[in-house]
Amino acid sequence: MSANDPHAGRGDTRPDIAAHPSPAQRAAIALRRHPWCSAAALILLAIALLVALWDWNWLRGPIERQVQARTGRDFDIAGDLDVDLGWTPTIRADALRFGNAAWSQRPTMAAADRLQFKVELLPLLRGEVRIPELRLSRPRLYLENDAKQGGNWVFGESGGDALQLRRIWIDRGELSFLDPSSRSDMRFEIASQAARAGDDAAPIAARGSGRWKGNRFTLQGRAESPLELRDRERPYQVDVRASAGATHAHARGTLLDPLRLRDFDLRLALSGQDMADLYPLIGVATPPTPPYALDGRLRRDIAGTHTTWHYDGFTGKVGDSDLSGRASVETGGARPHLRADLHSRRLDFDDLSGFVGAAPQTGGGESSNAELAAQAARERASARVLPDKPYRLDKLRAMDADVRWKAQRINAPGWPIDDMDANLLLEGGVLRLQPLDFGVADGRIRSTVHMDARRPTIATRAEIEARGLTLAKLMPTVELARDAIGKVGGRVVLDGEGNSIAAMLGSSDGDVAIGMGPGRISNLLMEYTGIDIAEIVKFKLSHDRQIPIRCAFGDFDVRDGLMHSHALAFDTSDTILIGEGDINLRDETLDLTVRARPKDRSLLALRSPLKVSGTFKHPSAKPDYARVGLRGAVALTLATIAPPAALLATIEWGPGKDAACGGHYAR
Repeated sequence: MSANDPHAGRGDTRPDIAAHPSPAQRAAIALRRHPWCSAAALILLAIALLVALWDWNWLRGPIERQVQARTGRDFDIAGDLDVDLGWTPTIRADALRFGNAAWSQRPTMAAADRLQFKVELLPLLRGEVRIPELRLSRPRLYLENDAKQGGNWVFGESGGDALQLRRIWIDRGELSFLDPSSRSDMRFEIASQAARAGDDAAPIAARGSGRWKGNRFTLQGRAESPLELRDRERPYQVDVRASAGATHAHARGTLLDPLRLRDFDLRLALSGQDMADLYPLIGVATPPTPPYALDGRLRRDIAGTHTTWHYDGFTGKVGDSDLSGRASVETGGARPHLRADLHSRRLDFDDLSGFVGAAPQTGGGESSNAELAAQAARERASARVLPDKPYRLDKLRAMDADVRWKAQRINAPGWPIDDMDANLLLEGGVLRLQPLDFGVADGRIRSTVHMDARRPTIATRAEIEARGLTLAKLMPTVELARDAIGKVGGRVVLDGEGNSIAAMLGSSDGDVAIGMGPGRISNLLMEYTGIDIAEIVKFKLSHDRQIPIRCAFGDFDVRDGLMHSHALAFDTSDTILIGEGDINLRDETLDLTVRARPKDRSLLALRSPLKVSGTFKHPSAKPDYARVGLRGAVALTLATIAPPAALLATIEWGPGKDAACGGHYAR
C-alpha cells in the first residue's frame, strides 16, 4: 500500500473491476480483442432482427409503382406478398389485378387469386432471369379489340428476351375476348394437364363458347404448354375442335410462331349440313348444298398486305358426290378472292341444284338437310318447274372467285349427261360461267353465261351451243326410239333480267334453234304420231323397220319470255311432221300443234293434228279429237251409201313429197 494512498490505514470497500467485469465491460473487451468475429456476430444479429421483424408487404408499393411506370396501367397486389428465401427463392403474391386500357369500359384486363414462382439467384448476377416454375391460381384475362383504338394487349415497353420460363401451371384459368366491330364475344376455361413422362412442360386444355361474327360456337381442344411458344422456330402442337351450329371443324397439327400466326401445318376437317353456312363464319360465299364433309391441309402465305389461306389436297363428299382438289382465299384486297381447282369422279347431278336456286332430290337414299328438304317439298307441291328462289345479291358482291370444276362421270337418272367441265369467274358482282361444258348423249353442250349483279336486278345473257347429240340417247325412255340414228345440234341465245332463273327466262329475249341431219328412226313411231291405224296394225303384225330421216329443225323467236315458232319440222321418207305454236317461259305453258303429212297412201288413217298443251310440269300431247270425230262422222255417212266408199274418208293421199329437207311444207 502506498504511503500517499488516501485509504491507507482503513479497509478498502471498492469492487475489483479487473476481477469482476460487468456484461457491458466484457462485451467491450471482446470487441477490442476479436473485432472481426464481433462484427460478424453483430451482422447476424441484425439479420435475425430484420428477418424477425421484416414484412414483405412493404415491397408491394414499390413493385406496383414500377409495373405502372413500365406499362402505363394500374397494378395492385391486394393480398399478401411473401418470399421463401433460399438459393432458389419462392415468391408468392395474392389477389393481383392489372388495369385495362383507358378506352375500355371494363377496369380490369387481368387478375389472379395467386401468382407463385421461383427464381434462381446465381443467374441474376449474369443478368439472366430464370424462373424454373410459375403457377397461376384462377387467372382471368380479358382481351378486347376496338375498331379505332386497337387491342388492349398493346401497351408499355417490351420485356426483352432475358426472361426464361421452364414450367408453367394454370389452375382454373379464364380467357375472354370481345370485338364489337366483328360481333365476336367468347369465353374459355383453360387449365394445365399432367405432362408426359420426361416432359417438364405441362400441356393445356381449353373449352369455351361464345359468338364469332355473330354466330354461336363451342370449342374444346388441347395444346402444348404456353412455354413452347417462346421458340418461334419450333412447331407448336394443337388439336382443337369447334362447332358453330351444324358446322364442325377439327384442326390438328402444328403452328409456327403462333403468337404472330406466322405459319401453319394443320390438317383441317370441315363438315356440316350446308356449305352456305360458312359465309357468315369465314366470308366465303357458296350456293346451298347438301351435307358435306371435307378434310385437307391448311396453310397460309403472307405477301405485303395480302394474306392467302390455302386448303390443299382435300378430299370428301358434298351430298352424294365425291369432291377433291385445292382451294385458297386471298384477303387484303377490295374483296376476298376465292380460287379453287375441284374434281369429282362421280357427281350426282342434283347436288348442283343450289347453283340455280333449286333443292336436290330427297328420299331414296339422297343426301339432304332439313332446310333443303323443306324447299324440295315446296317445289313438289308447286305447279311450276323453273326455280324461283332469288339469288342473294350480297353474296354475289361480297367476294371474287375463279373456280374450275371437272366431273368425270355424272349420275343423272333419266338424263343422258356424261361429264362436266365448268369455270366460274366472279369479279365485282359480275359472274361468268365460261365455259359451262357438259357431255350429253355422246356430244357436247357448251355454254357461256354472263350475270351482272351490280344493279338491283340481275342482267343475264346465256349463249348455249349443242353439237353431236345422239338422237336415241336424247329419248332414253322411249322404247321405239332406242335404235334411232342421228346427231342433233342447236344454238340458244337469251338475254333476260331477274333475280331468279324463273324471272330471267320469263323476261328473256333471243333465239332458239335446233336441228339434225340425216338419220334413221322407227317407222312405227312415225305412224303412231300420225295415228295411221292401218300402218300401225301392219307393223304390229309383222315387224317394225327403220326409215330414213331427211332432217329435223326448229326455229323459235323469243320475246319477253314467249317462244314463237318460225319453223318446226321433222322430215322422214315416210312422213313429214310440221309444227307451230308457242312455248311460254313466263307462265310455263305449252301451246303447240304438230301435223303429220304422210308420203304414202294408207287406209284407216285417222290423221289429225297432235296438240301439245298443258304446263312444263304437266304437259299433255294428244290428237285433236274433234277433227278425228269429224272424219268418223263423214265415214259413217258414206257408209250408209256404200260401205267400201266409207274407206275413202280415211285414205291419206300423201301430199308430202320427198323434199331435200321438209320442202315448202316446213315453211
